[in-house]
Amino acid sequence: MLRIGVFVSGGGTNLQAILDAIDNGTITNASVEVVISNNSSAYALQRAEDHGIDAVCISPREFEDREQFYQALMNKTDEYRLDLIVLAGFLVAIPEAMIKKYRNRIINVHPSLIPSFCGVGYYGLKVHEAALERGVKITGATVHYVDEGTDTGPIILQKAVEVRKGDTPKDLQRRVMEEAEWIILPKAIQMIANGQEEIV
Repeated sequence: MLRIGVFVSGGGTNLQAILDAIDNGTITNASVEVVISNNSSAYALQRAEDHGIDAVCISPREFEDREQFYQALMNKTDEYRLDLIVLAGFLVAIPEAMIKKYRNRIINVHPSLIPSFCGVGYYGLKVHEAALERGVKITGATVHYVDEGTDTGPIILQKAVEVRKGDTPKDLQRRVMEEAEWIILPKAIQMIANGQEEIV
């Protein structure tokens, strides 16, 4: 059984997609053990509690410096003996020590077709604003392993989404979530849990 921790900062719609996929059998051989957020008001924590999953807030504001925060984050991760960490809208940099310790066991979902509209500064609506400004006809989402760079780790899955005439950034954000993120993130977890995507 793959023990998963989901890291979130906001509403947790991707978390909900994971929980729904476990409930309906799309994801097998896996369980979400803990949801961790840097934001005490994140609705994702409520989603976790409603599902009977431990919901933990570890905020940088509670610590004197970033290193203490990182250590607390790693301690909590170790406490749950996680096999896989899923970043689902977690707007905090992952410490290099954690990346090293959990090499190829941290995945992220990004709302574009990497290598387009990714890297430092590209998150949330900014990604979709950039796509519309560039005038692309196709965008989408990517699930990838996390390495020391920003959105630079090996790609696991991608799914394309059409950009429609008259789209606003919020329109596009919603459709990318519904048509890509909520599909490929559970699928990637299922692949990892059942040995179709190698974790070393």
